[in-house]
Amino acid sequence: MKILYGVQGTGNGHTTRARIMATCFAELGVEVDYFFSGRARDKYFDMGVFGNYQSRNGLSFASQSGQIDKWETLKQLKLSNLFKDIRQLNLSKYDLVFNDFEPITAWAAKLAKVPVIAMSHQASFLFPEVPLEGGGFFTRRLLKQFAPADIHLGVHWQPFAKNIIPPFIPYEAPDTQCQSIANKILVYLPFEELSKVIDLLRDFPDKEFYCYHPDAQDQSLSNVHLRAPSRTSFIKDLANTSGIVANAGFELSSEAMKFGKKLLLKPLSGQFEQLTNAITLENMGRAKVMHYLSSNALEEFLELPMAGVVHFPADPAPLVHWLINRQWHDIESLHNQLWWSVGHTSFNAA
Repeated sequence: MKILYGVQGTGNGHTTRARIMATCFAELGVEVDYFFSGRARDKYFDMGVFGNYQSRNGLSFASQSGQIDKWETLKQLKLSNLFKDIRQLNLSKYDLVFNDFEPITAWAAKLAKVPVIAMSHQASFLFPEVPLEGGGFFTRRLLKQFAPADIHLGVHWQPFAKNIIPPFIPYEAPDTQCQSIANKILVYLPFEELSKVIDLLRDFPDKEFYCYHPDAQDQSLSNVHLRAPSRTSFIKDLANTSGIVANAGFELSSEAMKFGKKLLLKPLSGQFEQLTNAITLENMGRAKVMHYLSSNALEEFLELPMAGVVHFPADPAPLVHWLINRQWHDIESLHNQLWWSVGHTSFNAA
């Protein structure tokens, strides 16, 4: 079986998930090509695992000062280029398109009648059992049409429905919290203005903040240690931080839960997914939420104790075997197998 893997490149969460899958595909000898859209090619980093991947502009959103910039998003929208990319994508050598909320490969496969299996956090919102803030029927309809698929696997923190699977986090969860440095805080707020983030963090000189940001270069400004995007160093800092301040992306929140780190989330304003993530985690008792950069919220967060570990699976091999063995009709068995590995920890989501 030869697979084309389409990945939404807006933000880093989809790419992080794709790295995990790419490693497993390679270990199992599955032939996979990778296709990214959602940002300019020179904005990706740490992409070696994907080999000679393809990229297109695709569809994305623009943000300014921590909120969606609707006007700039519309200005960047080039539907004629999108339709051209869809029509010109040749899928004749592929048996399957595996898709993480990427529209070009999904629509090209639909036109070429190539099977599409989607796996994304966004796909979880297609099921009415899953909490959804700031949206409803029309949001679910839009999500379904954005990247159509024959089978949708939603990725989420709880088994809300049989089509929901847990996130894959390829690191061993710590048995104790002794490796956490009490005054070290990891900060990842890529949609906020860097200068405003620095101003917020400087109000707490007794803490050491490691702040990753697309506009940052490696340097230290007193207690604020700026870091350019790097997956390797980010994970090292994640492992021994005592807490994380971030926008409400799904993948980083999942990593924080597996590492047992407390979370302070500032959802990107105007983005239903981030708002839903933040409220869901708050209802689960896994995060505190602020809707603007707030010194009071950060002060309260810093006083909180560490959180407990959630044992999300590290190995996506069961999913890969399910794909290549064409067991697509039996979603429930995959669901049960993967959630069993999480254990019987349960949370209540309102």
